[in-house]
Amino acid sequence: MSTLKRTLRDVGALGAAMVAVGASFGAISIAYGLPPWAPIAMSTIVFAGGSQFLAAGLIAAGNPIAAVLAGLLLNARHLPFGLAIADTIGGRWRDRLVGSHIMTDEATAFALAEPDPQQRRRIYWLVGTTLFVTWNIGTALGVLLGGATGDPDALGLDAAFPAALIALILPSLRDRRTRLVALTGALIAVALTPLLPAGLPVLCALLGLLILLFPSRFLTSPATKEREESRC
Repeated sequence: MSTLKRTLRDVGALGAAMVAVGASFGAISIAYGLPPWAPIAMSTIVFAGGSQFLAAGLIAAGNPIAAVLAGLLLNARHLPFGLAIADTIGGRWRDRLVGSHIMTDEATAFALAEPDPQQRRRIYWLVGTTLFVTWNIGTALGVLLGGATGDPDALGLDAAFPAALIALILPSLRDRRTRLVALTGALIAVALTPLLPAGLPVLCALLGLLILLFPSRFLTSPATKEREESRC
């Protein structure tokens, strides 16, 4: 399968999951008692995914300042993202303004995985635009149907997006180093979840990258070692 076809397939899966999660956010916002325009405006102007769920709950609880601070904390990871893909977004102020607004974990990951600069730029804008559009479509559907669906969590909509992400990263886990980094990061995040505020355990999962500092002989599988020795 060509890179373009594989990317389109993966982006399509992410877009479908994004509609489901966006619908969950819209429905939850209505259940919290927010006016219908609030989740739609938030998804369009803020476009912050998981931060919007947290913000909606805090706003409904009467803590709008805490909602802003929590959103800034959860999205602090976008600062290194921006440094990593600044050239990919483009040099014009319009490109930087719009490109930074549609920046997501997925758009950044897809872009950084592409070695060709021109193709990387196309992929970034394709993924970012697709997720922005599908998220807002999902939010609008959730707002319209929120009163009829009852509890969105009971439908499993909150699990749709994580399930899609897991399906996308499974092929990458064939590499031993990637598996070790992913498992270490996951264990760190799970261990710190009861101890730290929401969002921080995910950031701490980046400590899993420290695994790469170990000597390569500890990170190479026996099968790979045998293949390398046979070539010598």
